[in-house]
Amino acid sequence: MLYKYPYQSELGTITILANDHGLLGAWFDNQTNYGGTFDLSKVAQISNKQESTMITKAFDWLDNYFQGNQLGKVDFPLMPQGTAFQQDVWTEIQKIPYGQTVSLQELDDRVAARQTKGKGSLHAVAGAVIGNPIAIIIPSHRIRRSELEELTEENRITKSIMKIEQK
Repeated sequence: MLYKYPYQSELGTITILANDHGLLGAWFDNQTNYGGTFDLSKVAQISNKQESTMITKAFDWLDNYFQGNQLGKVDFPLMPQGTAFQQDVWTEIQKIPYGQTVSLQELDDRVAARQTKGKGSLHAVAGAVIGNPIAIIIPSHRIRRSELEELTEENRITKSIMKIEQK
């Protein structure tokens, strides 16, 4: 069963999507990849976040994050839907420490080190960063955006998120 619930953050509404096994998505309204591979209009919103353990855990994590607490490893399952290559990119993004950033090229190099069949292109890595279905929790905002200037709304949100981490 899928569970959907809105989280009200200081940066706007984040729609959280989970099932009984893990967190599937967390998207800001108007995010380029809103909903990812899911048609969120067909997922009924639950009336209370406590109806889903995963939604509750994501809420607690986001509450702590927006209070400025440095959080370690996520203690609930993340289940972003994507290709094996995208999964590799998202795994590497999760290794970037709180408050730090890396360039898109550095991320590309880290992902290439994981690959057994050659490396993807910088463009493919950028696509995975943009397509990250779990905003903030998989911290794609920690990728410096100089190479991704066309992302106007995402850039505004990214800058705001990094201000939280710089406090």
